[in-house]
Parts: sequence; structure tokens; C-alpha cells
Amino acid sequence: MNLSEQYPIHLSNSLSGKKEKFEPLVPGFVGMYVCGPTVYNYVHLGNTRTFLTFDTVSRYFRFLGYKVRYVRNITDVGHLESDADEGEDKIGKKARLEELEPMEIVKRYTEDFHNVMRIFNILPPSIEPSATGHIVEQINITKKLIDLGLAYETNGSVYFDVKKYNQSHHYGILSGRNIDELMESGRDLDSQDEKREKVDFALWKKASPAHIMRWPSPWGEGFPGWHIECTVMSTKYLGETFDIHGGGMDLKFPHHECEIAQATGANGKTPVRYWLHSNMLTVNGQKMSKSLGNSFLPSELFTGNHPMLERGYTPMTVRFFMLQSHYSSTLDFSNEALGAAEKGYKKLANSLKLIKSIEHPGNATPDKELNEALQTLVADCYKNMSDDFNTAKTLAVLFEMSSRINDMKSGNVSLNKIEPAVFESFKKAYIGFMEDVLGLQEETSSDDKLLDGTIRVLIELRKKARTDKNFALSDKIRDDLKAIGVQLKDGKDGEITYTIE
Repeated sequence: MNLSEQYPIHLSNSLSGKKEKFEPLVPGFVGMYVCGPTVYNYVHLGNTRTFLTFDTVSRYFRFLGYKVRYVRNITDVGHLESDADEGEDKIGKKARLEELEPMEIVKRYTEDFHNVMRIFNILPPSIEPSATGHIVEQINITKKLIDLGLAYETNGSVYFDVKKYNQSHHYGILSGRNIDELMESGRDLDSQDEKREKVDFALWKKASPAHIMRWPSPWGEGFPGWHIECTVMSTKYLGETFDIHGGGMDLKFPHHECEIAQATGANGKTPVRYWLHSNMLTVNGQKMSKSLGNSFLPSELFTGNHPMLERGYTPMTVRFFMLQSHYSSTLDFSNEALGAAEKGYKKLANSLKLIKSIEHPGNATPDKELNEALQTLVADCYKNMSDDFNTAKTLAVLFEMSSRINDMKSGNVSLNKIEPAVFESFKKAYIGFMEDVLGLQEETSSDDKLLDGTIRVLIELRKKARTDKNFALSDKIRDDLKAIGVQLKDGKDGEITYTIE
């Protein structure tokens, strides 16, 4: 029996509201799509938690032996300031404010996103498509929805007809929203509004004369709506029906609800079998928000240069902190919680280093009770992760394993009492769950490879900021590093070196 059969995964499906056994469409394969970032600003920790969640999900599937195709998009057009299809395109607005081309904005913040993912040891997806790379497909599916009578064109814009769709399907199936209530609530339509109903949403928007990002279409020059890109890219790379769609809880409505309607309307079948949603980060009980001044950039977290932080914390400490709570629960961010996470992470990381150095002597006089206890701990790691990816309970088991490792190293537990096969299974499981599943790496001193890599990523960000003439960011990175004892030195050839004081 292989691992996936021995420890079948049960996950909380947002579509049914129940915990269900995971049954892949194709045995041994998993197709998963996750909504990626809108690259108009630096990625913050709230975003990072979502991507860390699905990094862990994909890691565990692979650990069980599944072949995973993980698709995570880049939104580089179409995401307006308001979910009601109003306001400027977020990327276009940023480009106008900074007097840059939109694709310069996209490149800058996509690079930042990738750097942050590397720092937190979040693995890249199998495929990372962009909205602007799939304009043709978005136009084609919009035309198809018009032909099917599920969308209509008004003055160069195209809208999805939710009321018509709801006659034969259920709009609100994911979020539990009632269409009649949605039609009654919200802003009243005025004489200038192009929509037939308040609940209708844009598939294609006509570009105003001032709009920078625009493409030719059968309805005139314009740009795609936000929701249509994910329907196009998920079904293009995973099929008209695929296994898992993930994202933050805040995307459940309207974004994911609209995705379901578009794909079901266009293809006549339910696009996703299992929906997973990660919850938000809070700070001292409040939602993390830029407007409240309680959101953190990763660089601020590492340096401690933020009014709400007492000091800096390493990437693995923060990763450990986020894994301490189930992905579907809110996670409260505080100095006390980070300090406790740091101690917990260091304990497990120290045991990781120890277990790698311990070798079984080869001969044994087995203690039955001890061997059964070690085997139970290994099984519990699998059972907890297979129970809706419960990283919190898995960490609790790893702490028990850590205590056993310390006993082995100190001699309190004789390796001769452990069967060689049991010891190897225990060792493999501890290393595997720490590194391969939870993505926690050794991070032991100020001059280790991980810290060096982190500093060099920040140096590259600073060099990029200077190239872009973003001197405020360049100076901030330099000053933040200096505050924690990292002194940068600019060479004549443009190279930047550092010393730790």
C-alpha cells in the first residue's frame, strides 16, 4: 500500500461546507490552481500566508507520492480598485503615479514577489501564467458567453448576465449569497450605468481615453475584467474540471463565485471539485491593513524596523509562526507570538541538526514499547497532515519527536533498544516533515547560508531600486540592514558588499 492509500487526505471543501475525502480526477495526479498576486505593490504578510498555505498543501501531496501540477497566476491587468467594476486599474494607476510604463511596474513587483517567496522557502508553482499573456483566450471565452446568451455588450463593455445564469444554475453556490438579496443591496444603478442588474460583472471593459492598458477586441479597445483571467488560465492548464482551487478567504466573493459562474456557463460543467480558502492575519486582534498602519512588509519584519515590532525575526521563525495555526483559522500577529515561535522553531531546528548526525549502530535488543511509541509518532505526523493539512497538530507531534531525539543524543534512550528499521523510519519522517512538508530549514547563526542568502536578496532589491531611481526604498533597505548590524558598502563597479558588525 502506497502512502496516499495508507493516509488518505480529507479536506474542508468550501463548496460543500464539509470535510471530504480527497479523490483525484486522475489517480496519482493533482491539479491545483491558486489565485496569485496583483503585482502593483510590495507583497505583504497577509498575502504571504496564503501562498505559504498552498505551498504546504502542494508539498504534502508530493510527499505522499502524487504528481502535482500547481498553477498560480500573476494578475497584471484588469484588477480595478473596486470589486464593483469601478475605479482605475491598480497597475495602471501605479504606473501613472510613478510615471512609468505599466510593464515596468509589473516587472518590479513580480520580482519582489518572487524574492519574498524564495526568502520564505515557498517553492515556485509548476506554471505561472499572466493575465496579459492570455488576452486572446479571455476575448474568446467572452465571445462564447455572449453567443450562449449569458453575457451582453453595452457601449464597448461586456457584462456577465447573472440573472440569466441563475435561471439554470446557482449563483452563490460557493459563498452562500442569495441573488435576490444581492440585487436589492448595494449601490443603485443610475442612468449612466451600463449594467442591467447590480450583480452583473465585467468580462471586458471599454478603455477610456486616459486608460493606459488596452487591447483591440470585437467590441473596441479595452481590457479584460478581473475574474475572467482565472477562469481562462485555470481551465487552460488544468482542464475544464480540475481538482483543487485555492485562495484567500477574501476572494470567495465575488471573485471565486464569478469564476464558477463563468466556467460553468461557458463549458457546461462545474470547474472545481474542491475549494480551499485560507484565513486572514490579524494584528493584536485587528485585521491587518495598510490603512490601519498595522501591515508589515517582509523587510520590515526581518529588520524589526516597524513601530509595532520590538525587534526583527528570521524568515523561518515567521514561517513556523504561520504554520502554528490551521490555515482556515485567523492568525493573530504579535511580538509575544513571534517570540514564542522563535523559541519553538529553534528547538525543532536543533533537533533536525541532531537527527542528521545520529547513526544507528546496527545491532539492537529491541524495547517493544519504545519501538511502538516511535512508530506511532511517525504515523501521527501523516494522520495529522492528512486531516485537512493540520500543520498545528503536526508540529505538536514533531515537538514530541524532538524530545525523543534529544534523549537519543544524550544517551537517555539507547539506540540499541530501537530496531534499525524503526530508527530509519523515524529519522526519515522527522527530516521529511520538517524540510519537505513544512519547508522549515536549519537557520542557526548570523553567518549561515540562509541569512547570507536573505541579505543578498535584499541587496539585489536595493540595486533594483537604485536602477529604478526609487531612492527612498534604496535608502530604507540600507538603513534597515544597518539597524540590525549589517553594514553595506557600495563599490566603484556598482557591486555591493556587506559586513556584520
